[in-house]
Amino acid sequence: MQFTEDALTDAFSVVLPHLDERQRRILTGAMARALGRGGVAAVARAAEMSRSTVQTAANEVDEGIVPSARVRRPGGGRKKAIDKDPNLLLELDDLVSPETRGDPMSPLRWTLKSTRVLAEALQAKGFEISASLVGQLLHKMGYSLQATAKVAEGVQHPDRNGQFEYLNARVKEFLAAGQPVISVDTKKKELVGSYANGGREWQPEGQPTRVDVHDFPDPEMPKAVPYGVYDLGADEGWVNVGDDGDTATFAVESIRRWWLRMGKPRYPDATKLLITADAGGSNGYRVRAFKTELARLAAEIGLEITVCHYPPGTSKWNRIEHRLFSFITMNWRGKPLTTYRTIVELIANTTTSKGLTVQAERDEGYYPRGVKITDEQLAAVPLHPHEWHGEWNYTVTTASTK
Repeated sequence: MQFTEDALTDAFSVVLPHLDERQRRILTGAMARALGRGGVAAVARAAEMSRSTVQTAANEVDEGIVPSARVRRPGGGRKKAIDKDPNLLLELDDLVSPETRGDPMSPLRWTLKSTRVLAEALQAKGFEISASLVGQLLHKMGYSLQATAKVAEGVQHPDRNGQFEYLNARVKEFLAAGQPVISVDTKKKELVGSYANGGREWQPEGQPTRVDVHDFPDPEMPKAVPYGVYDLGADEGWVNVGDDGDTATFAVESIRRWWLRMGKPRYPDATKLLITADAGGSNGYRVRAFKTELARLAAEIGLEITVCHYPPGTSKWNRIEHRLFSFITMNWRGKPLTTYRTIVELIANTTTSKGLTVQAERDEGYYPRGVKITDEQLAAVPLHPHEWHGEWNYTVTTASTK
């Protein structure tokens, strides 16, 4: 009996979808040999397979096929990434190796070595690799990830939700008008030196970075005080790294530096500035010095400054916490903050896949503590409380303080 090519096509269209890879090889290889001369080409066309595949299947039939549970022939399937390019493991090891952390030529010197970042670095070198494959290769190479929760927020204020609604409405109002909106706060003070830092980073198994056993502060090395400014509209961050004290003067100086370096160039036509801040700390709603310093800033830069504080006990809802500080913490996790330059560089190289960029600067200014603001000084501030919780929401105009 002879088969026409149309008959073969009809038969294969019915049978092949129900067979696994091995069964398809046996069927097409056997049929090609049964047809004799020209059989490989005819089967390839009818089964819509490449001639080389059908020829390989026919060769398997010639060599003899024994019953087996194995579906794919030895060597079949897509080649592994490390088989395609043996240099892949060497390049990955160079990126993750602790020796590269201090290497000025390393592209990841000041960057979190997550699997995503490592994959992007390898892709830039011409490798086809995903973040998940990076993780698999790291485990095979003997690397492993070498982590406290703040949950208590205090007593809830009865107008908590109302204040959130009021604050969010002001944010939308300012953004819609093209006016700058910033979220501000002081990040946790950090010890500077060879101290343990929370979190884990990919390192050779059993070879963690060595740091001091005890975190006793060095009296000659003051703590780093990172004060952050997050621009909600531009998704940009500014961090002023001081070493003197977290005072109201330092907080407003940080805002001033943000405005001069980042805010003014981005918002040249701005007439107003909205600041969202915690209820406490150096920028708290009870801090008189914060209000007097804001009045000086408003007169200096010519902007009407509105401040909306988050209600007491809700500091972790401040947007700067989860849109800037959380990513900074991830970027320097597991790395000892040995110098101020290390801190500034790690902060400045914090990015996200959604476009966050950060600038940072060392502030060596002196900001004395315990400065008292008299009733007369406070009364001279052109402060205008809002009708809704004027203690939390107020505007400072550009009139100079007396």
